[in-house]
Amino acid sequence: MTALSPTLLQAATDHPVMVGFSGGLDSSVLLHLLANAPGRQQGSVRALHVHHGLQSAADHWQQHCAAVCAQWNIPLQIVPVQVARDAGHGLEAAARDARHAAFKANLRQGEWLALAHHQDDQAETFLLRALRGAGVEGLAAMQELRAFEPGMLWRPLLHLPRVALEQYAAQQQLRWIDDPSNDSADFDRNFLRLQVLPLLRQRWPHASAAMARSAGLAAQAAGLLGDADDTLLHECSSADGALQVLALKQLAPAQQARVLRRWAQHQQLPPLPGNGVQAIAQQLLTAGHDQQAEFRWQQARIVRWRGQLHAVPPTTPWPPGWQRAWDGKAPVTLPDGGRLWLQGADGFDRPLQLRQRQGGERIQLPGRSHHHQLKHCLQQSDIAPWLRPQLPLLCDGERVLAAADRILSAALQQWLQAHAASLHWQPPPPVN
Repeated sequence: MTALSPTLLQAATDHPVMVGFSGGLDSSVLLHLLANAPGRQQGSVRALHVHHGLQSAADHWQQHCAAVCAQWNIPLQIVPVQVARDAGHGLEAAARDARHAAFKANLRQGEWLALAHHQDDQAETFLLRALRGAGVEGLAAMQELRAFEPGMLWRPLLHLPRVALEQYAAQQQLRWIDDPSNDSADFDRNFLRLQVLPLLRQRWPHASAAMARSAGLAAQAAGLLGDADDTLLHECSSADGALQVLALKQLAPAQQARVLRRWAQHQQLPPLPGNGVQAIAQQLLTAGHDQQAEFRWQQARIVRWRGQLHAVPPTTPWPPGWQRAWDGKAPVTLPDGGRLWLQGADGFDRPLQLRQRQGGERIQLPGRSHHHQLKHCLQQSDIAPWLRPQLPLLCDGERVLAAADRILSAALQQWLQAHAASLHWQPPPPVN
């Protein structure tokens, strides 16, 4: 472990560090190393304990972590979380998601999140992903250092076997807690750790190190492929980040697949499922120009519209029948998180009404003597179909004055021009 001290010292002095501290052996070793790194400045290292509440001893673990941090003079933050037991991808994954969400929510700008994953963890991850048919990015498993907004995620023990951590803990007479769920082979990772990897090591003693090395080689290959993917993605993308269908269809199937997955990642969509690329190729890339074919998974959507693929993030639905009066004097936040405001005037002459589209509305456009169906006006506009249901209608009684700031009636446009004012709408943010 002494060979790691310069690295630990560099990180502890150059960057503020938040350690994910469960109180188990691995995170206890990591926190002790950082707490005792020579030259560490006071307050440069702190700990965060995620209280899952999944075990009867969870309160005791919290007390143990508090006692250890007090003894080592390390600030500790306790974050209780609710684990979604019905998330559909298993309790182990749900707990990990809740933990990472807590880390991200509490990590400070420029701070490094230090986690105690080691070489044996890396081997388990590599094997799990291989068994699930992962590609080269998946087989790259865990990275030692990667972006993790608003800072970085750092795994300084990733190249050390767990036995080295056990030896260090014994030498330093550390105390730690043991999670009884780690002894249950019901979880996939525990099954590999308890039954599969010990059997592999009987035949190949350095199996964990070999798999960790393969993960590193996969990471190198993934990096090279990623550079090529970014070049192709740039060539296929439009200015607003959509994918050009014609350019995408000119790629080889393997290139199509990699560009689609890279694009989904850049759009902050969930990873495409196993059949995702094939479904997009068969349903969206071959759809007619006037069709609005789409592919859905989890809470995400990819929609083909006007020769492009668009990523459509989920948004908060409006309550049925929502409406409210608005005088224009202050910006208004809509039920989906969108905003509407009047600029250049103190307010409207009288309060107007805001509501969502219900269907059948008509509007008199500037320069027209008769009313048009709002639905037809929207279809002829450049407003994306998935944004149209989110457009707030500004009404004077039954008369529609505007659909957000995208379609204005003759009456409202005349009033805005007379008052040197303008109406502005900010679309709703995506739901995380």
